[in-house]
Amino acid sequence: MNTNETVFEIKHLQKQFGDHEVLRDINMTVRRGEVVSIIGASGSGKSTLLRCVNLLETPSDGEILYKGQNIQTGIPSLSRYRAEVGMVFQQFNLFNNMTVLQNCVSPQKLVLGRGNNEALETARHFLKKVGMEQFINAKPRQLSGGQKQRVAIARALSMSPEVILFDEPTSALDPEMVGEVLSVMRSLANEGLTMLVVTHEMSFARDVSNRVVFMDQGVIEEDNSPEVIFNNPEKQRTREFLSRVLGN
Repeated sequence: MNTNETVFEIKHLQKQFGDHEVLRDINMTVRRGEVVSIIGASGSGKSTLLRCVNLLETPSDGEILYKGQNIQTGIPSLSRYRAEVGMVFQQFNLFNNMTVLQNCVSPQKLVLGRGNNEALETARHFLKKVGMEQFINAKPRQLSGGQKQRVAIARALSMSPEVILFDEPTSALDPEMVGEVLSVMRSLANEGLTMLVVTHEMSFARDVSNRVVFMDQGVIEEDNSPEVIFNNPEKQRTREFLSRVLGN
């Protein structure tokens, strides 16, 4: 695995909703195998950045390159791109009329054209990996929030992604459920999966990330190692944010 390979290069990214500028001149690079945590106050543009990377929002200006290709003009298929660049949402986005197993099998067949047996085998493998194999016949309504989120992660993994984007994956969970989801994410990070994580979980950002990006009012204020961000941040805004969320 070439850990120096650039997976994403974001150049001068802007996003406006009407007159409201949500992202302003965002520049960042994500390399293969990196875990990059994006932190910042609500409304700082973190989730909008992730949604632009997954083309759920169309950038107003600038470009996002995925393996050197502009994602707006150079990728042959949006659904195939989203299989390679999986996304795990705050609200799980599972299909409520399907079982856990069907949630993980159906996208593989639809998007990747996998046969039924291969799709089933892949789904079972990743459901087992996230500790959900005993729930394969359950419907989402029968699961806790933490269990739903683990199914959502298994569904993303079943698509053989190069990268997974996590948009505040624990913020809709009860506190006791947060640990089970973070533990799955930690193990994926240890296996070298490239991850871009918008999170309020400072311990995850500090202990698991290779890099931490602090955003404020639509700009990247600071992009550095967890050691620098948490122990010796360069910017006053970063210090203020961390002292507020960490309470020291």
